Formats: sequence, structure tokens, C-alpha cells
Amino acid sequence: MDLKNKSHPEEFFLLGFADRPWLELPLFIILLITYPMAMMGNIAIILVSKLDPHLHSPMYFFLTNLSFLDMCYMTSTVPQMLFNVGTSKTISYMGCAVQLYFFHIMGGAECLLLAVMSFDRYVAICKPLHYTLIMNQRICILLAATVWLSGMIFSVSEATLTLQLPLCGRNTLDHLLCEIPVLIKTACGEKGANELTLSVVCFFLLAVPLCLILVSYACIGHAVFKIKSLGGRKKAFGTCSSHLIVVVLFYGPAISMYLQPPSSFSRDQPKFMALFYGVVTPTLNPFIYSLRNKDVKGALDSLMRSIFTSK
Repeated sequence: MDLKNKSHPEEFFLLGFADRPWLELPLFIILLITYPMAMMGNIAIILVSKLDPHLHSPMYFFLTNLSFLDMCYMTSTVPQMLFNVGTSKTISYMGCAVQLYFFHIMGGAECLLLAVMSFDRYVAICKPLHYTLIMNQRICILLAATVWLSGMIFSVSEATLTLQLPLCGRNTLDHLLCEIPVLIKTACGEKGANELTLSVVCFFLLAVPLCLILVSYACIGHAVFKIKSLGGRKKAFGTCSSHLIVVVLFYGPAISMYLQPPSSFSRDQPKFMALFYGVVTPTLNPFIYSLRNKDVKGALDSLMRSIFTSK
């Protein structure tokens, strides 16, 4: 059967930076370096959070979830990017669909997880006497389960609707990976309903959690300035500033990508945004949290000493 008569092609061609071939080698090298760095950094965070008794608290429980999520997030895209940049630029239709689901599960979950982490910091600083009561183990597990389930619901609903759009024989995606806005832009026919649905869903996944984060940190800032001890202020700012940096790095590109109609994108905007929140942020997260957190640095030092001592 001719490709033009099929509603869905057997494979997609991911153009990437085909119009700028000089970018492909540097991109391949960067991905080849950042992927193992991100894996090692996030694995280290998970290990120290589990092995060090001093880190058995809600804050590090959610940080462990973030590290695991970031590992899955990068794994859903970076190996395929390396393959496309290095050799073939094709991805099967099924491979594209699987990537679409997993990438957006992790993205949706991270939006909500960052909001939950800010709520945890709000309770710890503004309600310290009630912290263990409010953020008990049952509540933490329930919040984490809600985050993951919400990410799955978002991904399954939006990705399924997007995959049902007719492509009219088009099998070329001007992107580095399979992402919902780019597939909507590539589709033919009426797609206004898909764009509106995506904007509404992403408003609740991006704008609402971001507003909750900003409100939480406004309350935290007010509480911190009431702390008389300089050391107490520094500790509060230290734990909160790491989280705020991660929030800015993730939400900034994601909002610019998902809270505007896909038809309004410039050609290269989706590529750079995807690299930022899909590669740069997950790579930097473990280093931001470890370098700015004395407890994590101390736990990492203890872990490394125990490893070398045992040898």
C-alpha cells in the first residue's frame, strides 16, 4: 500500500538539526557525556537517601522519586537521540508511540512532584511542630502515588488523542524526538480541539502547580525572615534555593513549549526546549541538590569512604 493512503506511517524520519549538520557531532558528544553523568548522579542520590539513616525523611523520599523519575525521563529519549544523531534518523511508529507515552508520563509526574516537594518545604519551615504529623509515611506514599498516577492519566489521554490524528502520509517530524505538540503540528485536518485540550490539561499540570509553588515560597520567605538565628536562615535558604533552581530550569522551558498553540512554534523552538527540560535539567538536578546540601554531601562522602575502605 502506498504511504499516502495510510493514516499512519510505518516509521518517522526525525530531522533533528539536519539543516545545521555542524551541530550534530557536538550534540552527539554532549549527549554521550551527559547521559552517564545523569545516571550516576541520580543513582548516587537514591543510594545515599536509602543507605544513610539521617536522610530517611519526607524531603529525601521525594528527592529519591525525582531522581528515579529523571533517570526514566532521560532513558525514554536520549538513547534514541544518540541513535538518530549518530546513524539513522528513523524511528518506527510503535517506537514513537512508546516514547510519546513514557516521555509525557515522566514530564507530567515531574510537574506535580516539584509542587509536592515545595509543599513539603512549606510544612517543614512554616509548621515545624506539626511536620511529622502532617508529612507522615502514609501521606508521603499517597502523594507520590498521586503524582505518578496523574502523570500516567495525562500521558495516556493526551498521547492517545494525538496518535489518532490523521497524518495524511506525512512521516517527517522536524524534531529530535516524538513529542505531542510536534505531532499535532505535523497532523493534517482539523486539530483545533487537540490544541485546546492540550492547553487546558497543561494549564492544570504547569500553571496551577507553579502558582502553588510560588505561594508556598512566599509563605516560606515570610517565615524565614522571622527566624532570628543566622544559621537557621542559611539552612532554610540552602534547602529551598536548590528546589527553586530546579523549578525555574524545568518550568520555564516547559511553559514556553506547552502553554501556546503548537501551530505558533518557530522551527527550532521545540528542539531546544526538549533538550533543556529533557536532558539539561535531569542532568543538573542531582548536582544542584548535592552541591548545595550539606546533608547529601556528607552522606556521599561517607558512602565513598565506606566503598574505598572495604576495598
